[in-house]
Amino acid sequence: MEARSWQGWQVPVRTTSAHGIARIEEIGTDALAAKFAEGQEVAVIAGFQGVSAENRITTLGLCGSDTTAVAFAAAFEAERCDIYTDVDGIYTTDPRITDKARKLHRIAYEEMLELASLGAKVLQTRSVELAMRYKVRLQVLSSFDDLPGTLVCDEEEIMETKVVSGVAFSRSEAKMTLLSVADRPGVAAAVFGPLAEAGINVDMIVQDVSEDGLTNMTFSCPIDEMERARAALIGARDRGEIAYQRFETDTDVAKVSIVGIGMRSHTGVAQRMFRALADDGVNIKVITTSEIKVSVLIDRKYLELAVQALHDAFELHETG
Repeated sequence: MEARSWQGWQVPVRTTSAHGIARIEEIGTDALAAKFAEGQEVAVIAGFQGVSAENRITTLGLCGSDTTAVAFAAAFEAERCDIYTDVDGIYTTDPRITDKARKLHRIAYEEMLELASLGAKVLQTRSVELAMRYKVRLQVLSSFDDLPGTLVCDEEEIMETKVVSGVAFSRSEAKMTLLSVADRPGVAAAVFGPLAEAGINVDMIVQDVSEDGLTNMTFSCPIDEMERARAALIGARDRGEIAYQRFETDTDVAKVSIVGIGMRSHTGVAQRMFRALADDGVNIKVITTSEIKVSVLIDRKYLELAVQALHDAFELHETG
């Protein structure tokens, strides 16, 4: 087929100037549309790159190529964006953890966004966020096998859904606890402000009830950000911004989560999750919830057991 290659600056793909993590601001469609109007020429476009307002080449960072594909699909109002990768779709959990894992025919944007943010590696959060914002239907397919994939689409396109659609997990978590923090209005902002300034991605947060003016504050973050988090909090204490007596860390933890839009209309989902973990002797250290997600922090040695137990408890191996 007749084809032409396009680099980001030739389209152009207009981005911010942030080095290595630029964000797409606009995609010029005129030049491509003119070429399409001339005939059947296929556009082969370099992903991951663009051009800033200063006419300097920029790169989009992690998952930049997937994000580029979704952005072009949105700009040209494409019927669908197909992402070819090393797996043949989205599964209820990692098939390497349990052979009962089942490929999903369809999954809602919100579910995929939660799964991606919680550790599922098939799609990155940035590309899913863009697809959800512009209602771009995404299909995940295998680069190696001619098999049906998984369609990421609007919730309205899914006729029937289970209460829980998938189980996600992350091994690379650290739990950090500040003990005997001087409790006062604004203490949470004083703790998490320095972490935000240091670029720490804080996830689960639990604060104990204050007694005698002191409270304990626990949070989780990626394990490779733990030392920066520690330095930021010690620095804040040395500057007199916060006061605490002791700082504890635990790197032998993992995060396990259940995700499903069906949680909105069903009660007892969290209790069912906690019961399944308790029956298998898995102790929960931290819990966080949202409208379509429940996450727990557990000892890392129980990760695979917990995933298998939850997959069975919500009968994710069964269709319908």
